[in-house]
Amino acid sequence: MGYDIDRFVGYVNEGLLCSICRDVLEDPLQAPCEHAFCTACIHGWLVHHSNCPEDRQMIDVSLLRPLYRYMKNDLNRLQLRCKNREHGCEMVCSLESIGRHERECEYCQIPCSNAGCSVQVERRNLDGHLAVCEYRSRECPNGCGYTILSAEDAQHNCVAELRTELELLRSEMICRVEEAKHEMESRLDSQRRHMVQKESILQNEIEELKSQMSRLMSDVRSLLAAERQHRQELEQAELEKREL
Repeated sequence: MGYDIDRFVGYVNEGLLCSICRDVLEDPLQAPCEHAFCTACIHGWLVHHSNCPEDRQMIDVSLLRPLYRYMKNDLNRLQLRCKNREHGCEMVCSLESIGRHERECEYCQIPCSNAGCSVQVERRNLDGHLAVCEYRSRECPNGCGYTILSAEDAQHNCVAELRTELELLRSEMICRVEEAKHEMESRLDSQRRHMVQKESILQNEIEELKSQMSRLMSDVRSLLAAERQHRQELEQAELEKREL
């Protein structure tokens, strides 16, 4: 939907009106036939139709283009009143800057920032409302440090609140201790498994070394036996030589 034409000051060119809602163009798009529409209006129209609502020429969403620059400039220069005029705002500004003004307008109705409060007040009156709002929060005047709502004043009990806070802290501490305990146990289990694995590897290496040592001793004994055999053969040969 476009901007209500009654908000504008002075003459508004017919070419700056939406061909569907007949209000001043808002976020405009233009068809190849040069008819202009509000984006929301033409998108809604094309859901059920496939032609221009003015001259019935066939159009498609992909054919829509931004407004010509000179028309966009004319549109932005139009002067209109703030939408909060009924609340007392007398501001008149260009269409190009109206959005920025209305976002900051002191007469704009905004919700109370206190949780649970459904009251809407003018922005300029918000501070005054917050000072008396029944949902406003404040620190306990008795010094317990607890933040309370005005509506809860009658039910607030410092001792009970502090006891509750203490129980929560105790529960949190127990949870943290348990988490630290589980983490340490997990680390110890991991280190224990690592040590067992290393021990097994070392044991296997020791057994392999023993096996190699056994084979080496067997080879040494074989060499010694062969040496004795060789020495006996030499002695026998030497004896036969002397006899000859």
